[in-house]
Amino acid sequence: MPGHFEPIPGGGAAVALDDVEISIIRSLAVQLLELIGPGPAEDASADPLAELFAEGPSEPPSDPVLQRLFPDAYVDPEAAPGPREEEERRSRSAEFRRFTENDLRAGKRENALAVVRSLDALVAGDDGVAVLELSPEGSRQWLGALNDLRLAIGSRLDITAEDDTDLLYRLPDEDPRKPMVMAYLWLGGLQETLVTTLMG
Repeated sequence: MPGHFEPIPGGGAAVALDDVEISIIRSLAVQLLELIGPGPAEDASADPLAELFAEGPSEPPSDPVLQRLFPDAYVDPEAAPGPREEEERRSRSAEFRRFTENDLRAGKRENALAVVRSLDALVAGDDGVAVLELSPEGSRQWLGALNDLRLAIGSRLDITAEDDTDLLYRLPDEDPRKPMVMAYLWLGGLQETLVTTLMG
């Protein structure tokens, strides 16, 4: 089980993590939470339906990581639209974003929070290793968070295609990106074994 997820009875997954691995994942999840931002302010006296009908932003975020996490809809990279088509696409995309981004952010926030909470609940043994056991729902939240973490790191590393990943393996040790690359590849391995576990 060390380093990869395995199935457990009841449809969940388990993985053994040492103190360093726990610290890395937790730190990355907290950074992701800070990037996504807080949820709507909780006000007990507010209309309970207000949040349901709250509109989100209509413009894409300026941060490249957030652009990757919350991409524009209705984008066809192969198309070369004229000015009128591009204006219509932007209008449709803005409308879509206005009514979906708040929910997307809430879902990503919940997934990252689930990761932090589950790691905080771990108790390591004498060898410094703890076994994280996830329910099926917890496994799905972890899968979503691992995907978001890899998208965020990949954006910072300017990874846009699978070919870019192959180049990462050949980075020299003195490259300042190396620690982030190692985290990216390691999280990818965790994500892959979790997908395999959930599909098994």
